[in-house]
Amino acid sequence: MTDPISDMLTRLRNAVSAKHARVDMPASKLKAEIARILQDEGYIQGFRIVEEPAEREGKQPRQIIRVFLKYGPRGEKVMSGLERISRPGRRVYLGAEDVPQVLGGLGTNILTTSRGVMTGRAARKAGVGGEVLCNVW
Repeated sequence: MTDPISDMLTRLRNAVSAKHARVDMPASKLKAEIARILQDEGYIQGFRIVEEPAEREGKQPRQIIRVFLKYGPRGEKVMSGLERISRPGRRVYLGAEDVPQVLGGLGTNILTTSRGVMTGRAARKAGVGGEVLCNVW
């Protein structure tokens, strides 16, 4: 897999469109930070890092992130769109003043900065720029 972040976003997008209650994906620190931001912004109910038992004797157990999805009172999607911005083939870096708003402030962009992974709003407030990972609305 060349782009694990795109894989995460695609799994989330597919699970939301199929109305699943949860979705599992391989764990990493960056994916856990993205899930934390999605939880803080109210797009998902929560997430947990789970140890999956080893498939065979002598193999290491692997960690997975279990994301619990969130829907409205009548089953409508809370997270209606996910878009990958910076890809391995085309990295997108922006300064603090250049970070755009998503849907006029209704959505959220997620950046990785020198101060860690944060939303575009928090990056503008902190005065730091970085790599724009994705937009969520």
